[in-house]
Amino acid sequence: MVRSYAAKGRKKRRKRKLEEVVEDDEEEVVEEEEEAGREEEGNGGEVEKEVEEEEEGRRRRKAHEDDDDEVPGLPVVARPVVDGGRKRPGVIFVLEKASLEVGKVGKNLQMLNSDDHANFLRKQNRNPADYRPDIIHQALLAIFDSPLTKAGRLQAVYVKTERGVLFEIKPHVRMPRTFKRFCGLMSQLLQKLSITAAGKREKLLNVIKNPVTRYLPVDSRKIGLSYSAEKSVNLFDYVAGASDDVSLVFIVGAMAHGMIDKENTDDFISICSYPLSAACCLNRICGALEQKWKIG
Repeated sequence: MVRSYAAKGRKKRRKRKLEEVVEDDEEEVVEEEEEAGREEEGNGGEVEKEVEEEEEGRRRRKAHEDDDDEVPGLPVVARPVVDGGRKRPGVIFVLEKASLEVGKVGKNLQMLNSDDHANFLRKQNRNPADYRPDIIHQALLAIFDSPLTKAGRLQAVYVKTERGVLFEIKPHVRMPRTFKRFCGLMSQLLQKLSITAAGKREKLLNVIKNPVTRYLPVDSRKIGLSYSAEKSVNLFDYVAGASDDVSLVFIVGAMAHGMIDKENTDDFISICSYPLSAACCLNRICGALEQKWKIG
């Protein structure tokens, strides 16, 4: 059988078209591979970025875990320079019977107070009126906010709780301003027994052994204050007559009701004919000392 020239031409044209289709398919495959490669490169950059972000997050979490026992908001205040290198007279405060007790409410340990835990305390057959950590908070703010402390005349502050736990607060501490943060700080202190300064190893609050007299200077004069004390004095005259060679130690109760133990005091006085809160009493003491030492 002899094929015509027309049939041979049609066969050649089909062959060329087939070759062109194959070439076009190969070019499309190459373009798809290149595009896939570019997408992989882009995705690879995104993956690397995500990995870096995860590593940065882990580093931050690690740094945060390392600082768990450092309480934010308690910076160390710069201490004033002593005039001429001489030791200036100062004062020590002892706050007794402070209502600071940690209890397990639900699944969490919290600082017990009459506002938030009244029902819980009643179920435990306790009087909610006895749980007033706000009193010691206000008392400490009265001390640390005073010009007396800012002038560097505060030597030490000791707090003894109703349960007998004694702890020291360094005089260069800024106490938390809000009650909630204060409760968190006290709860952490009673559980960990110390609070360190942010970024430093210095212990700003530290639970110590009783009695407090072992930490007082030998030449100290321990003065207890109570509304029910038999000896009534004018505080400004009383402080003005005290010698600067003697370290004055004022013992004030930080409870809702009751009185401090006067057995360990050298003098037991009343400074007002009306009952005063701990914060008001401390404000009067700081004011009298500021006038005596001409501060502010």
